[in-house]
Amino acid sequence: MSLYRSVRAVTDASGDGPVDWGAVGDAAKAATDPGDIDVPSDEQSAYAADVRDARDRIRRVTALDFDLPETVEIQSRHHWIDANVATFERVMAPIESRAEFIPGIARMVNTGSMAFALSFLSNNVLGQYDPLLLADGDDHKLYFVRPNIRRVADSLDVPYPRFRRWIAFHEVTHAAEFGAAPWLPEHLETTMQEAVEKLTEGTIDRTQLGELDTAMTTVEGYAELVMDDAFDDEYEDLRRKLDERRSGRGPLQQLIRRVLGLNMKRRQYERGKEFFQAIVDARDIETAGLVWQSPETLPTDDELDDPAAWLARVA
Repeated sequence: MSLYRSVRAVTDASGDGPVDWGAVGDAAKAATDPGDIDVPSDEQSAYAADVRDARDRIRRVTALDFDLPETVEIQSRHHWIDANVATFERVMAPIESRAEFIPGIARMVNTGSMAFALSFLSNNVLGQYDPLLLADGDDHKLYFVRPNIRRVADSLDVPYPRFRRWIAFHEVTHAAEFGAAPWLPEHLETTMQEAVEKLTEGTIDRTQLGELDTAMTTVEGYAELVMDDAFDDEYEDLRRKLDERRSGRGPLQQLIRRVLGLNMKRRQYERGKEFFQAIVDARDIETAGLVWQSPETLPTDDELDDPAAWLARVA
């Protein structure tokens, strides 16, 4: 990890676009300890077993028809940065294509901001289901950032294999959602592209952004509910310790998380889970899975706070 190399990568940002994505990756990795990725063969087998067991349990609990992505990776923080630089570059492409002359100082600031964000996130992400939005092809991927999982397990004083398995259940639940709803990637891509298109025109389409937020709240809330229902061990202490860890963050980290929108993501988890818990309490978990039938069966923003209205409309 080298602050000098990180700053040098940013100051050397070049090209014609608002962001030099090669420099973003270089700067983010220079500022980030990659972590240990020397994974023994028995641990690799344990990851594979966790993922398979999560798939089988989630299938039984939810009755959803899905399979795992072909690619499941145990990553270092640098691996995660590389994967997500590519995602951000695809998402930002429409804006960059509309950009006219970009002063070097503006490109440098944009590049530095993206590098800082990715470096911070790479130190905090535990696992990620990547639907590879806006990418060519239909491949999806599943990532586990091993150094972060080990560090957080140690900080929570819980056994690493147990914590790792719990994270696997959460990420495989996302695979279940996208596998059961093959229309979902295109729905998210279209909504995202329309919102970005408005940004390139200098306006903010709050309707499109609201629809995107509602869809992601549904995705995250369902995963929160199902990972607990399907997990084959106790989890209350894991949730309690994670909540205590979040509340114990220092002022600087809380500010950074607020700027990056991570507090909003936490609210998506909580609001979405409350919606699905109400559906399960009123009916059952199979009824909750009806959200994945089509874009029309997703809850609206109002229905997220009124599950009975969604039940009356859909179920």
